[in-house]
Amino acid sequence: MSDAAVTRPAAGHRFPLLAAFAAGPAGKAILALLLLVLLAAFVGPVLAPQNPYDLAALDILDARLPPGSPAAAGGSYWLGSDEQGRDLLSAMLYGLRLSLLVAGAGTGLACVAGSLLGLFAGYRRGAWDRLVLALADLQLSFPALLIALALLALSGPGLIKVVLALAASQWAYFARSARAAALVEAEKDYMAAARLQGLSEGRLLLRHLLPNCLPPLLVILPLQLAAAISLEATLAFLGLGAPATEPSLGRLIANGFAYLLSGEYWVSLFPGLLLTLAITAITLAADRLAATLDPRQPG
Repeated sequence: MSDAAVTRPAAGHRFPLLAAFAAGPAGKAILALLLLVLLAAFVGPVLAPQNPYDLAALDILDARLPPGSPAAAGGSYWLGSDEQGRDLLSAMLYGLRLSLLVAGAGTGLACVAGSLLGLFAGYRRGAWDRLVLALADLQLSFPALLIALALLALSGPGLIKVVLALAASQWAYFARSARAAALVEAEKDYMAAARLQGLSEGRLLLRHLLPNCLPPLLVILPLQLAAAISLEATLAFLGLGAPATEPSLGRLIANGFAYLLSGEYWVSLFPGLLLTLAITAITLAADRLAATLDPRQPG
């Protein structure tokens, strides 16, 4: 999306960033798509016709029924059922929520840890700066999937371990961005004035330096979230994510992979489409946010 597509709202708006983001048809469409994904993840499971995590509610006789088939207990499987007899629509809504929560926790942890390391490196410089930069460059020299697989191979599968693996594969992006911003901001007059007041280093970093380094971090945050959702789905597809009794979208896709060539396409197709929609919505929102925060845009 081009920067020119962003239209600034009138001054005095209560939420200027949100207003700028949603200005124009493109912004409104992206915001609507993002809200649709979030509502499907966090409100959809409440309205889902079945709790796919409740094994007592599943009937193996309903396994791999095509879309629109009637259920043995009443109702219909609007998107079909999977090999466990789960209502696929319900499983997708629950799986989307789990995927977003795991990816969001991993990205959030990476953002906090990486940003603090980058801020401290950019402010202190010297040996600490060289160490953080060397570690970040080393981490970025390996594919994120390889790092996550290596960590999970050492620690074993589990949701908490997946969150830690996602954070370990992403922290360097935030560290480098925070460091680059801190190198510039630390030399400005407001930081010199704050140092003359005798403030502690922690207060200088968190109260003065961090707020002025947030724009680049806010831009890469949704991009890394989209990457984390994709990485979590890949790990789940390989059997290293959520347990089989509580499948995320990646596990649902893996469950139906063996049936693709037998004509039972829906078991993998519909979760794959929902995963694609979620990643697309977040990526478009990231691009829109980058254009909104661009200081070259007219106020």
